[in-house]
This record gives sequence, structure tokens and C-alpha cells, in this order.
Amino acid sequence: MSAPLTYASYLRLSEVLNAQKPKSVGPEHDEMLFIIIHQVYELWFKQILHEMDYLCERLRENDSSRALHTLRRILTILKTVVSQIDVLETMTPLEFNSFRGFLEAASGFQSAQFRELEFALGYKRPAMLQHFADDAEAQARLQRRFGQPTLWDAFLAYLHQNGLPVPPEALRRDVTQAIQPSEAVQHTLLEVYRSHPGLVRLCERMVDLDEGLQEWRYRHVKMVERTIGTKKGTGGSAGVGYLSTTLKPFFPDLWAIRAEL
Repeated sequence: MSAPLTYASYLRLSEVLNAQKPKSVGPEHDEMLFIIIHQVYELWFKQILHEMDYLCERLRENDSSRALHTLRRILTILKTVVSQIDVLETMTPLEFNSFRGFLEAASGFQSAQFRELEFALGYKRPAMLQHFADDAEAQARLQRRFGQPTLWDAFLAYLHQNGLPVPPEALRRDVTQAIQPSEAVQHTLLEVYRSHPGLVRLCERMVDLDEGLQEWRYRHVKMVERTIGTKKGTGGSAGVGYLSTTLKPFFPDLWAIRAEL
């Protein structure tokens, strides 16, 4: 007879609470915070991907109500993700450097789930797949995401189902390519904002999502700069120099039309 389900067994707390294994000698006090913050990030990334897949389904089913509800949940999670940086910034540069050397080649650049998130949002770069050649499971997940339509594709399909003249080439685009600005799509979006007030709310929540992701990236850049300055990132990455190049929108057309409204 199996043991009764308990709070601890349901949440597998024994595994979760024993998953923090500091590498530093001692160990250094602040390494525990560093590990927990990043483990929690990965859990939130998993949930965001889960919600984003559901959001794409709802958009393709033309379910506006559930799509808006799901976007609201993702936005709320993003606020939590951003606020975690406040906790991480309680660690001074000296406190981080006390254990940084023990991280060896480990780097946030290697987060497969964050790369999945980028792919799901349309920021697709085939070169990223090469960075996971030694992790068959992660590479398989990324390869699958790379070949799938993005949230932007689901959004355009949603507009098309609601009678908007979405350009055929946008609906049939190669989904393995990164999203590029399109004047034709921008014309469609301008029509939405000028003549379809019922659809504007969803467009604005998409802008909120893009802005929330950029806010997280900006805060992350400043946190890294505050902690290590212009040094190379952990694992030999370019650090702040590289991270600064990522501060750009995922949905450029929704931003481009602002000057025309």
C-alpha cells in the first residue's frame, strides 16, 4: 500500500530542498542565495513556456477571453521575475567574487529554457543550437522550438480570423527565421487600432509582454554591470557588452506603428 499523499510528497520537497549544492569552500554564505535565485528563475521560465504554449492555442482558437487572461498571468509572472533582481542585488561585488571562481564555465548564457523562450517569441538564431551540442535533451527541446510557429505567428493568425487583412506572406512565413519588421503588417495593425477597438486590448497586452521582457533584460544588464562591471561574464561570455545588444523588441511592428497613431 502506497504512503498517503502529503504536502511534502506532492511537491517533492525532499528533492527540491536538497537541490542546492554550493561549490565554494565553507561554503561561502552568498552562494546559497545565488543558487536559489537561479533555480527559481528556471522554474518561472518553465511556467512561462507552459503559459505561452497555452496562449498560442487560445489565439489560434480565437478565444480572446482566455488569451487575455493568460497574457495577464504571464505579465504578473514577469513582474515577479524582475523583482527577484532586487534580491540578487543585495549581494555586493565582493560577496559574489567570493565564490565566482567556483562556477568555472557555468553561465546563465547556457539556460536552455531561456533560449526556448526566445525561440517561442520569435528571436530565432540557429547558431544557438550549437551551444547545446553536449546536452542532447536540451538540444532536442530547442530544435523542436526552432521549428515551431512563434507567439507572433499565432497573433497574426488571430487577427486574420477576425477579418483583418494580414498579408499572406506573413501568414506563410518561414517560422525558423527571426521576426523582421514588415510595413505590410504595420498597415494591418494601424487598421486594428483605428477601426477595431475590441482587438486593441489584446495588441496592447502584447506590447506589455514585450516591454516586460525588455524590462527584465535591462534590469539583468544593470545587475551584471553593478556586480562585475565590464569584466567578462561568468564562463567567459562577453558579459555586459553582449547583454546590452539584446535590448531590443521581440515584436517590432507593434512598436513601429506608435509614430503613426
